[in-house]
Amino acid sequence: MKSRPAQKVPASQRLKLPLHAPGLRIGLLGGSFNPPHAAHRAISLFAMKRLRLDRIWWLVTPGNPLKDTRTLTPIDVRIAAAQEVADHPRIDVTGLEAVIGTQYSYDTIAYLMVECPGVRFVWIMGADNLKQFHRWKNWLGIAGLVPIAVIDRGGVQAALSGPAASQLASARIAERLAGSLITRQPPVWVFLHGLKSTLSSTAIRAAAKKG
Repeated sequence: MKSRPAQKVPASQRLKLPLHAPGLRIGLLGGSFNPPHAAHRAISLFAMKRLRLDRIWWLVTPGNPLKDTRTLTPIDVRIAAAQEVADHPRIDVTGLEAVIGTQYSYDTIAYLMVECPGVRFVWIMGADNLKQFHRWKNWLGIAGLVPIAVIDRGGVQAALSGPAASQLASARIAERLAGSLITRQPPVWVFLHGLKSTLSSTAIRAAAKKG
């Protein structure tokens, strides 16, 4: 199936990065946010506490290369909705990828590391994404760029027995060391238990379709 062309970000988001400075510890949570929901916020606050982060950036993507984007809500609408759901002074919502023209997470992270020297970034994903992480373009490259935190969202065994977790097994650190994750040299990752939310954008869309 063909996906529709990449969406453009609204003018208010152009050429503007969220608050950052050398030494800040910033978590990156990427996704289509179609729609954003309470679990996105819960994951962010959970990660902020466990990883001792200063801020979280929600990277609202123009479209997921692994999914059909023909019915994707316009990015300006998703950004506005995400800002409303986030509702936190330390969570920033950005349509960065639509501005710089990146389609893949590796390219976005690489861009940020050049544009934000001295900032300590960590990539945040749910366990559901870890299961398919090996399908992401240059996923090993992502693991080599930044530390990764995986948040328990159900399906733990499937996630931890998948190709990505197995190949990166030696880089996994104990959960009790999560606070130091962002200071460690990649590849390094941690699996965080304690937040078992199965809420997803896909489920919300399905429920809305059924009325």
